[in-house]
Amino acid sequence: MRPTTTARRVLTSVLATTLLAGGVLLGQTVTAEPASAARMTCNITQLKNDARKERDRAAQLKRLGAHTEARRALARADALETRARQCHDAENNSKPPLWQ
Repeated sequence: MRPTTTARRVLTSVLATTLLAGGVLLGQTVTAEPASAARMTCNITQLKNDARKERDRAAQLKRLGAHTEARRALARADALETRARQCHDAENNSKPPLWQ
């Protein structure tokens, strides 16, 4: 067998595999939903109200002597306030893409 025949077969199979893989990737790219279309809405006032309720609950638990549960409630309140702040920042800093 001549070396050129083997090289021709290898190059043909590599080219075919590359074209198939590229077609699959292109097909997935076309059907994928753009990131800007997946908008998540936040109810900032509800998040702040929930955080306030958790802080009140933590204060009550601390008065009753349940310090571990109070720390957990404070951590949940902090997480809710952080989420509200992130949603507020995302709403204020979102810019439409240049092509729209």
